[in-house]
Amino acid sequence: MIRDTSAQDRPLSHSQSSAPWRRWVLPAGGGLVLLICIVFAARGWLSGSSSFDASRVRIAEVKRGDLVRDIAGDGRVIASNSPTLYAIAGGVVTLKVVAGDVVKQGQPLAEIDSPELRSKLAQEQATLASLEAEASRATLDATLARANARKLLDQAEIDRQAAQRDLQRYQQGFDGGAVPKIEVMKAQDELRKAEIGLAHASKDFGLQSEGAGLDTRNKRLLADRQRAVVMEVQRQVDALTLRAPFDGQVGQVQAVQRSNVAINAPVLSVVDLSAFEVEIKVPESFARDLAIGMPAKLTSGSGEPYPGEVSAVSPEVVNGEVNARLRFSDKQPPGLRQNQRLSARILMDTRRNVLLVERGPFVDQGNGRYAYVMEGSSAVRRPVQLGVSSLNAVEILGGLQAGDKIVVSGSDQFGDAARVSVN
Repeated sequence: MIRDTSAQDRPLSHSQSSAPWRRWVLPAGGGLVLLICIVFAARGWLSGSSSFDASRVRIAEVKRGDLVRDIAGDGRVIASNSPTLYAIAGGVVTLKVVAGDVVKQGQPLAEIDSPELRSKLAQEQATLASLEAEASRATLDATLARANARKLLDQAEIDRQAAQRDLQRYQQGFDGGAVPKIEVMKAQDELRKAEIGLAHASKDFGLQSEGAGLDTRNKRLLADRQRAVVMEVQRQVDALTLRAPFDGQVGQVQAVQRSNVAINAPVLSVVDLSAFEVEIKVPESFARDLAIGMPAKLTSGSGEPYPGEVSAVSPEVVNGEVNARLRFSDKQPPGLRQNQRLSARILMDTRRNVLLVERGPFVDQGNGRYAYVMEGSSAVRRPVQLGVSSLNAVEILGGLQAGDKIVVSGSDQFGDAARVSVN
C-alpha cells in the first residue's frame, strides 16, 4: 500500500490567512515610483528641450570691475639695425674677422681683390688726364684767338686814325687851293673804309672770344664728366674694402676665406648692439586696435620689467597673426642677443567700472550676439551686446546685469535651442 501526504497536511485557520490590503501594497509602491519618474521627466521636459551634464560646461558670473585690455606673449629679440655687406664687384675675398668679433666703426672687415675694377680705374684715370690736357689746350687756343682778334682790332683802330688824319690834311690843302677836290674825296673814302674795317674787327673780336670760350667750356665739361667717372670707379675700388658702418658685432659670415665671390654676393652682416627690438606675434582680432606708440612692458630672463612701446605693426596677416615690433623706451637689458626670448605685454587701454565676464568660446559663437543665461537649472538663450575684450575678459554693453551667470564654454553643444536643462 502506497503512502500519501495526507498525514502531513494541516488546515489553516481564517485568522492566519493574508489580509486583502496587503495584496495591493506592491502594485501601489510600483505605481508611486512610476509616477515620481513621470513627474521628474515632465519637469525636465518643461524646463528645457534637452538636458546636459553641468561638468561639460563652464559657467561664469557677470560682475563689475576694471577691464584691462592687454596682449601678452613671448617675443623674439631682433636687431633693429643689422645690415648685410655685399661685394661691390666679383673677386677673391680675404676675411679679416670671424663671426662674433666686436668691431669699431670704420674697421676693415674684408677685402675683395678685383683686377677688372682696378684696371678700369687706371683706364678712366688715363682718359681723364687726356681730357684735362685737351681742356688746357683749348684754354690756350682761346687765349691765342683772343690775342689775334685783339691785334686785328687794334690794327683797324690805327688804320681809322690814319685815314682820319689824311682826310684832315687833304681838307686843309683843298681849302688852301693846293689839293684838288678828288684827293679830298679819296681821303673820305679811305676813312669810311677804315671805319668799316674797325667795325668788322670789333665784331670779329667778340665772336672769337665767344667761340673760344665755348670750346674751352666744352672741353672742361668733358674733363669734369670724366673726373666724375673716375671718382665713381675710385669709390668702387675703395668699397672693395668692407668696413664696419658702426660700432657693433660681426653677425653671420656668408663668404668663405679666400673664395671667389660674385658681384652683389653677401659677405657678412654687422649687428648694432646698442639698438635691439622685440618682435611679437599678435592675433588678428587685436591687430586693428594696435597703434604705434602704445606702451608695453618687456620682461627679461631675470624677471626685471623694462618699459617699451610699439614701434611698428605689419600690414600683412600671416596664419591669422600680425607681426608687431616693440622697442625699449628707456634702456635695454644688458647682454641681449639676437633671437633671445623675452616676455612682452602690450597695454592697450583700461576701462573703469564696467560690466564684464570671463572670456570664453561664447564670444565667437553667433558673432557674440547671444548668450545662455542660467535660470535655476535651466540655461535660457538671451540676446546680448558685447563690447571690447581682453585676453581673459569681455565687456558687456547690454542684455545682462551684474550677478547673472552665463555659460561661457560648452554652449556649442546646445545648438540653437532656446532653453536647455543643465543638471
